Amino acid sequence: MLGADSGGSGVRFALRRLEPGAVAEVVVSKEPVRTGPGGIDAGHFIEQLLPAVDELRARSGAGRIVAAAVGAAGMVALGDDLRAQLPGALAGSLGVRRIALAADGVTAYAGALGQRPGAMVAAGTGMIALGTDLGDWRRADGWGHLLGDCGGGAWIGRAGLEAALRRRDGRPGGSAALLARVEAVFGAPGELPGLLYPRSDRPAVLASFAPEVAACAKTDPVAAGILRDAARHIAASAAAVCPGGGGQEGQVALTGGLFKLGEPLLAPLREEFRRQLPRARTVEAAGDPLEGSLLIAAALAEGRLRLPRDPRMLWIPTE
Repeated sequence: MLGADSGGSGVRFALRRLEPGAVAEVVVSKEPVRTGPGGIDAGHFIEQLLPAVDELRARSGAGRIVAAAVGAAGMVALGDDLRAQLPGALAGSLGVRRIALAADGVTAYAGALGQRPGAMVAAGTGMIALGTDLGDWRRADGWGHLLGDCGGGAWIGRAGLEAALRRRDGRPGGSAALLARVEAVFGAPGELPGLLYPRSDRPAVLASFAPEVAACAKTDPVAAGILRDAARHIAASAAAVCPGGGGQEGQVALTGGLFKLGEPLLAPLREEFRRQLPRARTVEAAGDPLEGSLLIAAALAEGRLRLPRDPRMLWIPTE
């Protein structure tokens, strides 16, 4: 099985044998897939995919790939080029006929909760909440760093940079602690626009400042307020997608690197979950989005994929 997880900070590829207890071989690219006029650049993704598969095959001794699942950030709104080109490339170059193309939220859900009903929040560079009763998908946010991803790493990092610049300008709501961290990490604050705006990996650069916000939150009320706002946004998205509504008992899984920020984020998040989802039970994700892509590939290969099909959320070209 071949799995791929493409996000704002890079791409991970994995091969695993279709047998119980098999261990996946993984290759990581730190280069995010470009986005162009046609959406996610399928050619750039394929340029990374094929050498990664060659390396994985060499490591594992794998032969035929029976199924592949690709999860990509932006698949819902920006996935037309991937949907048009990737199935043919996988079939032509790798001989793969069973293929699933999914939003990164779907692979995160599969990794976190498998194929059972519930809700999931995936928060890393971006943020998306997804829920299903196995009849259809309910989604909240995941609209990218310009239009949403509220509470995600890029959102927190951008809010921290804004608070630093407010302090530099002498405007209300600024933070001296965050301004000091901007100077330590990026240099002169006035150079930030030139450093950020031209970059294709801008969401990842913004998200790289989120740990600085978390570190300052222990003593800085502005930084702590940013994390409280992030927690409120995350819980609101989770409540919006819970099967039956936020008041119904059920499981909500949290997955993604953002939660490694620890108690500065998790403490206000627990408070918001108690307020907004009083009957839901938060659980630790069983696995990550890459594990979810491998789970989907295995279920597809064995004819037991139960997750809802959707042209933009979870698309099986042969169906």
